[in-house]
Amino acid sequence: MFMWLLSRRESYTDFFFFCVCVLIGISVRGCVPVVPAVGNMVGLKPSDVPPPLGVKMASAGAAACIADMVTFPLDTAKVRLQIQGEKKAVGDIRYRGVFGTISTMIRTEGPKSLYNGLVAGLQRQLCFASVRIGLYDNVKNFYTGGKDNPSVLVRILAGCTTGAMAVSFAQPTDVVKVRFQAQMNLDGVARRYSSTMQAYRHIFQHEGLRGLWKGTLPNITRNALVNCTELVTYDLIKEAILRHKLLSDNLPCHFVSAFGAGFVTTVIASPVDVVKTRYMNSPPGQYKSAVNCAWTMLTKEGPTAFYKGFVPSFLRLGSWNIVMFVSFEQIKRAMMVTKQRIEVVN
Repeated sequence: MFMWLLSRRESYTDFFFFCVCVLIGISVRGCVPVVPAVGNMVGLKPSDVPPPLGVKMASAGAAACIADMVTFPLDTAKVRLQIQGEKKAVGDIRYRGVFGTISTMIRTEGPKSLYNGLVAGLQRQLCFASVRIGLYDNVKNFYTGGKDNPSVLVRILAGCTTGAMAVSFAQPTDVVKVRFQAQMNLDGVARRYSSTMQAYRHIFQHEGLRGLWKGTLPNITRNALVNCTELVTYDLIKEAILRHKLLSDNLPCHFVSAFGAGFVTTVIASPVDVVKTRYMNSPPGQYKSAVNCAWTMLTKEGPTAFYKGFVPSFLRLGSWNIVMFVSFEQIKRAMMVTKQRIEVVN
C-alpha cells in the first residue's frame, strides 16, 4: 500500500495528510482534533530535570545517524539530480524524478549504489548533528542570559551559530559523502574513490587541506539557513501546539512539528544546497568559487537549476526531520531515565 501511494505522484499530498491525521488523532469523519490524555502518552514522558549538555549532544548524534540510515537513498537521489546537467551523461543515463532516479540507479548500478557514502554520512552526523542540534538550547540560553521565551531573532542567531560551528570542523566528512554519492558504479567507468579513508587521503594528497574544506562558505551559508530554519520552525510549531493544548509533548506533537520544519527548510535552503553539491563535487579548476558556480548555473541552465532535486530534497529533508526529531526526543528522554536510575542506585 505504501509503495503504491508513493508511485502515484498525485497521491503525495493525500498520503502525507493521511499520516498526519492518523498520528495527531484527528477524526477523519468529523475532522475534530482529539487531545490525548496526559496519562495515555505515546512514548516516554518528558523528564522533570533538564537534560545536561552531554545527553543532548549524544542523543542528537545518535538520532541523526538513525535518520540518515533511513533516508540515505533519497539523499543520494537528490545529489544525482542536482549534479545532472553539470556534465555529459555517462552511458546516456538520465534521471527523471526521485523514484525514477532510484529505480535507474538500482537497474544500472545495483541496490548498494543507493548507500554510496553512508560511512562518511554517519561520520558527518556524529560530528555535525551533535554540535548543531545538541548545542542549540545552550547557545540560545547563552544569548538570552537564561531568560524564558526567547525572541525569534535570538533563536535564529542561535541556529546560525551552531550550524556554522558544526560546518567548521565537519566539512571534510561532507565533501567525501557528496563525492561518493556522485560517483557511478558502472562497468567501464573509472571510480574516483574505493573507500572512505582512501577518499580522505586522495583528496588531501591531490588537493591539500583546501580540498577537504572545499565548499565551506556555501556549506556554512546552507547550514546556517537549514539549522536556523529547521530548529526555529520546529521550536515555534511545537511551542504553539503545546501552548494551545492541541497535543501533549510527545510523538504526535514531535511528528507534526518536524514535518512543518522539513517543508519550510527545503523551500528556503534548496538553492544553496544545489550550489554546495555542485561545487564540492567539481574537479579542481571547474569553478573559481561558489559564487562563480552559482553564476554558471544561472547563465547556462536558468533559475530552475537552483531547484533541481526539490522533490527528493523535500522527501528526504521532511522524512529526515521526522525520524531525527522523534528519535532525538525519545533517545534524550531514555538517556535521562537511565541516568536517574543510575543515580538512585548509587
